[in-house]
Amino acid sequence: MSKVSQAIDAVVRSIPEGCCASYGQVGGALENPVSGLIVGKILAFCEPDLPWWRVVGADGSLLTARRDPALAVEQRARLEAEGVRLEQDRVLKQYFVEELLA
Repeated sequence: MSKVSQAIDAVVRSIPEGCCASYGQVGGALENPVSGLIVGKILAFCEPDLPWWRVVGADGSLLTARRDPALAVEQRARLEAEGVRLEQDRVLKQYFVEELLA
């Protein structure tokens, strides 16, 4: 696993249950920031135990639907199981973390 992948992994693991962060927030939290696009590409190949479902678009949208609609269904179910509410297929802003650990 590359240093960037390891750093993204650590940041995503720091997102508390019942909360979300955007791809851009995750990338911006790194010591050497990367774009949300890079975060998304790396998360596409993440470890199965990484809570990838807590990472969403900046507007709260479930961007996994672009890659695979079934992933968006799974992501929504996992978020709702953690108590996260969505309206019109978007996570409400109140569930976004303000700060992430790098």
